[in-house]
Amino acid sequence: MKIKHHWGICSTGAIANKFATALHSVENAICYAVSSRTQEKADAFCTQHQFIKAYGDYQQMLADPKVDIVYIASPMACHYNDALAALKAGKHVLCEKTVTMCTDDWIQLTKIAKEKHLFLMEAMWMKCRPTFQQALSWAKEGKIGTVKLVKADFCNIVPFIPQSRLFRSDLGGGALLDLGVYPFTLAEAFLEGEVQHIDSTAYIGETLVDYDMGALITYPNGTAILSAGFNTTSPNTATIVGTDGRIEMGSWFLSTCETKLYGKNGSLIASSIIPDRCNGYEYEIEEVHHCLENGLLESALVPHAGTTAVMQQIDLCRKQWGTF
Repeated sequence: MKIKHHWGICSTGAIANKFATALHSVENAICYAVSSRTQEKADAFCTQHQFIKAYGDYQQMLADPKVDIVYIASPMACHYNDALAALKAGKHVLCEKTVTMCTDDWIQLTKIAKEKHLFLMEAMWMKCRPTFQQALSWAKEGKIGTVKLVKADFCNIVPFIPQSRLFRSDLGGGALLDLGVYPFTLAEAFLEGEVQHIDSTAYIGETLVDYDMGALITYPNGTAILSAGFNTTSPNTATIVGTDGRIEMGSWFLSTCETKLYGKNGSLIASSIIPDRCNGYEYEIEEVHHCLENGLLESALVPHAGTTAVMQQIDLCRKQWGTF
């Protein structure tokens, strides 16, 4: 008999709704509890997604002994405090990206999780999806030789609403924290070693956050060219170039479009299309379950070190712009 995992969800926004939908597709996941800022919102979410308990107070949910693991879907600026409270309450934690507002806060969470022997993972769903893992396997197996270049963009038109969290510095706004974390994470996964240098630029808008950004990141054996923004729509594709070939990922952030492997002479060697069983969030849920059932405190797919490296790069970019 498989272990049943009782999930609690912190917040009831759009991402929490998608996550709850995916929970129902994973057989050993129990949609147990949800918390919101008001009892009314918690009740509505509970009814819509057929949860068992609804709490209008986060601390009350954390006090429920049946909650095994908390998925944190609150605004980015709340992630650290919400994750800290969950860990202190003895709960395992899956926290939405970008996991915290700065590296120091993330490192503090990892220390507490280890001290309390609790699982902690950034909810970087992209890295758990089969198509992404297929591309990464091709690279790790040496199918394209030594990776020398990663190019990735993530730019979408976002209507300017000054009150929106996306445009407010106090809520973790800006293109880098909201969108850029994905291409930065992709580059970190494919290029090895510590970053040697970062040249970054950003358009800082009237609300004093980055509306568009770009970065040239130098690794020991390769380079990443990355961009993210709110003012344009780009192809949102990724290319991983090696000494013996390349990998092209269509709509790489979603990781559901065709991913192609090319040889040194440019010939197509293989392609992969793996449709989601639900909406894509099921894979990170299954990864959490795998880790818990095997006594692991961190995921091999989304390791603490990888999250730390990306957070350090984000901190440095924001320092270069004067927004950190």
